[in-house]
Amino acid sequence: MAEKLKIRKGDKVIVTTGRERGKSGEVIRVMPKEDRVLVQGINMVKRHTRPSQMNPGGIVDKEASIHISNVAHADPKDDKPTRVGYRTTDDGRKLRYAKRSGEPIDT
Repeated sequence: MAEKLKIRKGDKVIVTTGRERGKSGEVIRVMPKEDRVLVQGINMVKRHTRPSQMNPGGIVDKEASIHISNVAHADPKDDKPTRVGYRTTDDGRKLRYAKRSGEPIDT
């Protein structure tokens, strides 16, 4: 069984390594079995698509997945990379928070 991932769809992340280093974007999709994420506007590739009823075809730019170890959460306070911790609230809910600033990530 794969380890539980701390990054979820909709999180703002920063790329820490590779040719897209320093860029940030929102997570579109998480693939836990492959340990990969799809980040909006990051790792763009060109795909040659065949025409169909829905799209005209041609060369299309789309995002390719990036390994989850190459991204880090963006701190809600100052948009710098941070690690994620967990706290339980008074009503018993589990809440993610940025270890850098202590700010909650979930609302």
